[in-house]
Amino acid sequence: SSNCLARGKVFYKGHAVAAVAADTVHAAEEAMSLIEVEYEILPAVTDVESAMAEGAPQLHDNIPGNVASHTELELGDLEKGFAEADLVMEKVYRTNTVHQGYIEPHSATAWWTPQGKITIWGSSQGHFPVRDLTASVLGVDESDIKVIPLEIGGGFGGKTTIYLEPVAAALSKKTGAPVKVSMSRTDVLEASGPTSGSMMKLKMGVTNEGKITAGQIELNFEAGGFPGSPVGGAAQCLFSPYDIANLRVDGYDVVDNKPKSTAYRAPGAPIGAFAVESMIDEICEKLSIDRLEFRIMNAAKEGTRRVNGVVNPPIGAIETQEAAKNHDHWSSPLEGANRGRGVATGFWMNGAGAACATANVNFNGTVNLTIGSVDVGGTRPGAAMQFAEVLGIPVESVNPQVGDTDTIGWTSMTGGSGAAFKTGWASYEAAQDVKRQMIDRAAMIWERPAEEIELVDGVFRHVSDNELSMTFAELAGEASGTGGPIVGSANLNPSGAGSAFATHIVDVEVDPDTGKVEVLRYTAVQDAGKAIHPSYVEGQIQGGAAQGIGWALNEEYYMAADGQMMNSSLLDYRMPTSLDLPMIDTVIVEVANPMHPYGVRGVGEVSIVPPLAAMANAIYDAIGVRMDTLPMNPASVRAAIASNNGD
Repeated sequence: SSNCLARGKVFYKGHAVAAVAADTVHAAEEAMSLIEVEYEILPAVTDVESAMAEGAPQLHDNIPGNVASHTELELGDLEKGFAEADLVMEKVYRTNTVHQGYIEPHSATAWWTPQGKITIWGSSQGHFPVRDLTASVLGVDESDIKVIPLEIGGGFGGKTTIYLEPVAAALSKKTGAPVKVSMSRTDVLEASGPTSGSMMKLKMGVTNEGKITAGQIELNFEAGGFPGSPVGGAAQCLFSPYDIANLRVDGYDVVDNKPKSTAYRAPGAPIGAFAVESMIDEICEKLSIDRLEFRIMNAAKEGTRRVNGVVNPPIGAIETQEAAKNHDHWSSPLEGANRGRGVATGFWMNGAGAACATANVNFNGTVNLTIGSVDVGGTRPGAAMQFAEVLGIPVESVNPQVGDTDTIGWTSMTGGSGAAFKTGWASYEAAQDVKRQMIDRAAMIWERPAEEIELVDGVFRHVSDNELSMTFAELAGEASGTGGPIVGSANLNPSGAGSAFATHIVDVEVDPDTGKVEVLRYTAVQDAGKAIHPSYVEGQIQGGAAQGIGWALNEEYYMAADGQMMNSSLLDYRMPTSLDLPMIDTVIVEVANPMHPYGVRGVGEVSIVPPLAAMANAIYDAIGVRMDTLPMNPASVRAAIASNNGD
């Protein structure tokens, strides 16, 4: 609730303190200008190291030292692991705060009726969480709120929480009319949740033959004004592409005077991978070992235990690395001055949650499929394809739609790369329900036992009497006379979403005079388990890679000493466009997830994990300068070159 409106203390520039409703935007702006707020100016801390420094201003009385929590993960015997190493390397890495960069700003419309019922229209990654969180903030029953999901113009984790919905509802109650509240682009950057800046202290040990014996890291992540950084995600992911017997991770969640952080595509994993994958390249150089051979030699596999204790089921880490090694991009010569090639591997653990699906079979053989997952990147067609596959009908016969919170069962948010897994599975089970009911109808019509009827390629038929057969559409047309409409449904909360791995290769050219980095070629290899809709999978891979490149090269929250964000517009907050990048080549590897009927594993997030390190490694290959701080913009590249030259 404090993230919607401040209570007594403003924790960051953009933290809302009041709201006004009016008939027009201009009238609302004029009314806002008439509100006078008296502020007591407090000192600001705008990065994780300043916030943790001795004597730093304390944001919250109950968070001493600004450290909200400490995550500890350990595996094996760390001391023994480093003792076995021939080479031990230590280094500090830093990243800056970045935003998800969705094109559609936050917006919500709410109507609080005289009967005490609230309807909310909004674009989010989960209308059920929006309902539940809004009910909690307003102190009303969840059953009194209906949330109608709208099409979403990008989320990437940034629309998994609430900002405007309770405010719009409260204003609607006061005015007796529907109220719409929208953020400007500046509001989005200053007041919604970016991901963390960080400082990481990494130590790794390796034998002369290239076997990693130990890894240790201290993660210090910004949470923004309130606790809750993705340090836990980083802790679980950063060493997971590899089979390392001895590990230790310490993660610190640190509050500072920035907007409260929220999820951003594989939360925490790209940051951690930047450190580990950068150091691996440095180790490979010292040991004169091929960078991909080293990764393959140490790759995680089925049976590998991760630092959080999870033992891997069948996974595709080695398969993505070998596919990258065998790709002509890796073997093709790279000619020209100041050009370099980088590579990195990434991991994301994927998640799922509860999901529901309902299928209404129409008399003409078409099906209206209602799901509970907001469509982010192809959820509806993916669900429709898995539904149609069970029944052997054309996917064009399935009309998928996302139901509101009153018409479909509770479904967790679309996030964690889980929608194709959980909602696809719910659709699969709903189709199985339809199949069972229609077999019973065919049995009734033919007066034969249901056990003797099968469905093959969209045709119901008797196992031995070839005269008894009906297409799906024909049998659907008999529904009204054989018991009424056919409705299939399923609700489940599956586990086993399947770990995701990706390996990326990038070629760059660096101008040593200006520091500008140009991306020449990019290849992304990823394990999808089973690519239900390959073109959508390709789009997810390309989108994540593009965001990762922007994170690596340009994007950052540029903060003044007083806590003001100085680049809160798309003119100054520089995200890559199609003019900045080449076509991103994709290679889809399929190592089936045994926990899903079709072998699906999530694909939406891991593609953003390798680019940060891959870009840094390519820059080093081009100009011989190690980049340990993000972003690697022209100014920082020039500064690194000067430092390397002793200037």
